[in-house]
Amino acid sequence: MKNKPTMLMLLLSFLGGGCSSVRPVTPNASPEAVALLKYIHGISGQHTLTGQHNYPDTKDTSTRQAAEAWGKTPAIFGQDFGFAKPGDKDAVTARPEIIAECKRQYEQGSIITLCWHAVPPTADEPVTFRPKPGAATNKLASVQGHLTDEQWNDLITPGTELYNHWCAQVDVIAGYLKQLQAAHIPVLWRPYHEMNGDWFWWGGRRGERGTTVLYRQLFDRLVNHHQLNNLIWIWSVDRPSTPERQFVDFYPGAGYFDIAALDVYRNDFQKSYYDDLLKLAAGKPVTLAEVGPAPTLSVLEQQPKWTWWMLWAVGGRGMAAATNGPVRALVNDSRSLSLDDPEYVKGIAPIRAASGLPPLPPATRPAP
Repeated sequence: MKNKPTMLMLLLSFLGGGCSSVRPVTPNASPEAVALLKYIHGISGQHTLTGQHNYPDTKDTSTRQAAEAWGKTPAIFGQDFGFAKPGDKDAVTARPEIIAECKRQYEQGSIITLCWHAVPPTADEPVTFRPKPGAATNKLASVQGHLTDEQWNDLITPGTELYNHWCAQVDVIAGYLKQLQAAHIPVLWRPYHEMNGDWFWWGGRRGERGTTVLYRQLFDRLVNHHQLNNLIWIWSVDRPSTPERQFVDFYPGAGYFDIAALDVYRNDFQKSYYDDLLKLAAGKPVTLAEVGPAPTLSVLEQQPKWTWWMLWAVGGRGMAAATNGPVRALVNDSRSLSLDDPEYVKGIAPIRAASGLPPLPPATRPAP
């Protein structure tokens, strides 16, 4: 109780101070969502947060492995709502535990980011990651694969059977997001990721009735129908490796995202990707939402506005290989911020105050 006046003063000072024009695209965004987005804006060009993704049915296994390998705990805790059968690392049955773990991680000081390998509206959960050999092409039951053009048009046409089925699927996820909203936890929300690629069923469709229509349809369902106001919306693309995958063809409009994100694998951090995304972001933060491996310090020196990077989940020897010497050097550089760093602890205090949480205990930055 003694901390409450101090916390309130800190929050009011923060929300009324620097970055005063920063507001999430969600109308009437929650105070904690506003505080989180202001923090991300504030570190842009100065610091880059460390992050680690975890598979749905593994709780925080990859985060713990990363902390052990790096000597520091990642600032960003990543998870996914899953799509697979019970017992699979991507099991949909893990969702209650995912929410519980997100609450625990947030209380400990992590920033939460969530994505969803969404189930196609032509199937019910659970599904596979790739289509099964010999499966009917008009009955997609996997995360990867393609809907027919007729199915796609039905999906984005209100009142059709596929549209209604899609709504029911989204409503399930909305129920879990509402649990985080009730707990005053802001979420870096990255739906329909890598949308310029053609490997996921939602991606790769250009034009007036393409992938961006589905993205905006999801925004409307979650924001206007479900009144979710704790989400920071992330527009997420993959590398523009072909003429059909250029960022601009999948731009949803400035009113539909708060942060622009790029996924990069095979150490392909070309500056042209960075420059092109910055142009479309038009002053909004940019981030490396999925990487494998992490960027080097030289990459971040040339591309300084990446606000965080998140290593995708791997296990055992794979984690050790992905988090060897170069990543230790990266996380111990003054540019990087992890949960153990004093500047991070100080920086997120207004976010915690907005959520009704006390400041974290002072942290001591370990020596490199």
